[in-house]
Amino acid sequence: MDELAGIVAAAGRVKALGSRHSFNRVGDTDGVHVLLDALPHTIELDAARKTVRVSGGVSYGELCRTLEQSGVAIHNLASLPHISVAGAVQTGTHGSGVENQSLAGAVESIDLVRASGERVSLSRADGDEFLASVVGLGALGIVTGLELAVQPTFLMRQRVLENLPWDAALAHFPELVSSAYSVSLFTDYAGNSISQVWLKALDHEPPLGNLFGATPAQRPRHPLPDMSAENCTLQMDEPGQWLDRLPHFRHEFTPSKGEELQSEFILPLEHAPAAIEAVRSLAGKLAPLLFVSEIRTGAADEFWLSPFYRQQSVALHFTWKPLQPEVDALLPELEDLLEPFGARPHWGKLFSPAGHDWESLYPRFADFRSLASANDPDGKFRNGLLDSILGVPAASAR
Repeated sequence: MDELAGIVAAAGRVKALGSRHSFNRVGDTDGVHVLLDALPHTIELDAARKTVRVSGGVSYGELCRTLEQSGVAIHNLASLPHISVAGAVQTGTHGSGVENQSLAGAVESIDLVRASGERVSLSRADGDEFLASVVGLGALGIVTGLELAVQPTFLMRQRVLENLPWDAALAHFPELVSSAYSVSLFTDYAGNSISQVWLKALDHEPPLGNLFGATPAQRPRHPLPDMSAENCTLQMDEPGQWLDRLPHFRHEFTPSKGEELQSEFILPLEHAPAAIEAVRSLAGKLAPLLFVSEIRTGAADEFWLSPFYRQQSVALHFTWKPLQPEVDALLPELEDLLEPFGARPHWGKLFSPAGHDWESLYPRFADFRSLASANDPDGKFRNGLLDSILGVPAASAR
């Protein structure tokens, strides 16, 4: 920690890297890169407070194995357990479930190294500064540790349904996405049906068979139809621990199909059917560029730059083929299509920075920008992407 503080204080520009699972330039710098996984990995459970303190480089897979050994859990996980806790929280990463907040929702306190090298810790008692810092895009400091709320461990089951008719899905969308603890829809938007529905249910919830015309898969499935399900978490309604069902992919496997690109847009849940219908109108352009798209949900939170800020949301996630020029060309059209629905892009994935009215999308955006400038007047933690979003700091511009 002393070494890190010294590096930050001396650097002209500096950014932290976690698990490097991002698809834009949010982690870039023309200065010094520090690797959080080189910090000592600490996971310290406080049973009295019902929290766990983790260092910045710890991955969710590592954290969850340790928590399960102590009989506790966290409320939600992303598709991949391989990502770092600090990086996922800073970019507003989430799992799925209409009543489940994003990964940031578990944060009770956050430790940062400021631009001066000063080490600070902020908790919920610190109010606005805490709410601004949790989903902070790395603009307020380097995250070296987090305290997360825990709960008793729990069992889950997972089932995949196939061929859900679009008409039924959109007509019953709130009921569909509320039918289990976590629900994900996998599609390329073409055709008359959604290819797969992944249901992650608490063990005491009844098994789900047919649902709005979808039928249970007869074998384990991968979200990509031509891929083996070997690296996916267990399905077929087989009970298991939360950490082995909430992610789509098993920790011991590398899940990616290969080189890929990702985008994601988060918008109010009530707009989901209309927004999805709008995206379906682009199916002919989308399908050739897509590996798959996932539709999932999330509960509202209070973090200033969280894509879920004060709105129960639906997230439209796009896993693109490695066709960057074609994807870049299509993104503005997709973003224009989603703009009337108040779509907020995921901070760690591909989007057009100039294509969004940030102050309209985020009511506390101006306050965040002012706080970032006050804590980092020289733009030490900035880069081209952050400057395009927040504006160039006055001192840095000089």
